[in-house]
Amino acid sequence: MVIETKKERSLILFALIVIAVYLSPLFILQENAHIRVHDNLDSNLAWYKVLARSGEMFGSVNAVIPQIINGQLSRNAFGTEYSVIVWLYTLFPTMIAYGLSQALTRVVAFFGMYLLLKDHFMPDQKWLVIKVGSALAFALTPFWPSGMLSTLGMPLALWAFLNIRKHQDTWKDYLVLTLIPLYASIVLGFFFFLSAMGVFWLWDCFRGKGWNLRFLFAIGYMTGIFMLVEYRLIYSFMFSSEPNSRDEYFHAHLPFWRAVRLFVKNYVLGHTHVMTVHTLIILPATFMAMYIVVTKKLWEQEKLYVFLFGLNIVLSLWYAFWFYEGWLPLTKVFHFMDTFNFARYHFLRPMVIYASFALALKIIAGHGLDGVKLAKWLVISQIAFLGLLNDEIIYREKPTVKEFFAEDLFTEIKDYIGDNPEEYRVASIGIHPAVSQFNGFYTIDTYNNFYPLSYKHQFRKIIAKELEKNKTIQKYYDKWGGRCYLFTAQLGKRYMIKKDSKRHLKNLQLNTEVFKEMGGRYIFSAIPIDNAQQNKLFLEKVFSSKNAAWKIYLYKTM
Repeated sequence: MVIETKKERSLILFALIVIAVYLSPLFILQENAHIRVHDNLDSNLAWYKVLARSGEMFGSVNAVIPQIINGQLSRNAFGTEYSVIVWLYTLFPTMIAYGLSQALTRVVAFFGMYLLLKDHFMPDQKWLVIKVGSALAFALTPFWPSGMLSTLGMPLALWAFLNIRKHQDTWKDYLVLTLIPLYASIVLGFFFFLSAMGVFWLWDCFRGKGWNLRFLFAIGYMTGIFMLVEYRLIYSFMFSSEPNSRDEYFHAHLPFWRAVRLFVKNYVLGHTHVMTVHTLIILPATFMAMYIVVTKKLWEQEKLYVFLFGLNIVLSLWYAFWFYEGWLPLTKVFHFMDTFNFARYHFLRPMVIYASFALALKIIAGHGLDGVKLAKWLVISQIAFLGLLNDEIIYREKPTVKEFFAEDLFTEIKDYIGDNPEEYRVASIGIHPAVSQFNGFYTIDTYNNFYPLSYKHQFRKIIAKELEKNKTIQKYYDKWGGRCYLFTAQLGKRYMIKKDSKRHLKNLQLNTEVFKEMGGRYIFSAIPIDNAQQNKLFLEKVFSSKNAAWKIYLYKTM
């Protein structure tokens, strides 16, 4: 990147300082920091640690992870060893790895969006503040941590592709296409991005722009790199014949008007895995800009903005109507439509929304001095608002990382049991299995999207009577089952019961005979079980610690 002016250098430096301040709680507080629990602490962070100590980092495509579900969890379920994030968690303590991952992702996101706006969308130097501000806002979005560059790396990839498309490419563009697959997931973003690039190439062909083999080669090149990096996923999807838990995932279940409602919700509020925080400031700004385009008849001058504005709507429509029950006839014929989540084309939305925001600000600023002031205040307001959504603020009521994993508490439990953890199996009630897994226990429960269907059915026998009493968890388990938990009708989908809870489990009905057949010996319950004896469970001891979020009632099967 060539920095052309002192002002540009100063603004970029300021943006990097803002990112550093935003990330500072992670490095200052480390394990005393508050971070996202859902699809983060409850899963991925534990998985990385389990994988690192499993001895199966480079295991074959047929290898398994012994610590989880009696060695029936495929090594492939934990992703590729060629992903940088796996090595960060292998080489560094958990929160150092987490902080480094956040920093890498956000810095790449900033420069990617800035380069895309500077070189392709808004080349005029007079829009410098808008470009840097919009790129900074994009970099501060509360993205899903283990997604890495799966969405936030898209602007940088698009920048490289557009350079190649224009035949203005250098070695830097191919370096970008080579390195991003090492820190992104094809199923969590880049399958959809690359297929969109393929459509873009075809559109060029239909418009008489020629075959542009260089552009086509670049799309194929990055796809090939991803396939090499994600070889485990490709093998599991293409060559594994054993039925897995995803075979019972049914997505097409919404009636028409509920799909319409989901479209509106997604368009206005976004999605938890690709949070864009666009509702209060960006959405009004984009409508304001569209009003200017319509009233001033700027269709030709602002065709890129109009295209992105429409694309944003289409992506939300696609997301919502992927769950429309009208797909059912096709899903019965083409089973892969259930096992692969094609709704994730909406993962393109963060890039589309923030590029649209920048262009909207340009349109607003281009119509009088008041417009210039308004555009600057809008981008400043968005940055400030995103700053208020820092993890340390929005998750302050959740356990810290140290309290969540409660290593001292679980070391005490391990010492009390005395046996080697390999010799017995545990499961949890009211607490995520990831906590036990992180602390080295061998669990028969788990949270994974890809495990044997036969295991899911066997585990179901333990909780069958509880599922019968609660249709919500019955549907949740039977039609998805990614959380293979000891669900109870009373707690439902509450699996974070902290130590100050006064609740008791009443009328629990578990099939502990099946539990024992599967190797289960202990249950870690976050609350007392009033009818433990009826379930052939004996309360061994209660464990508590000031550094733990949980109080653990240790039950042993009789």
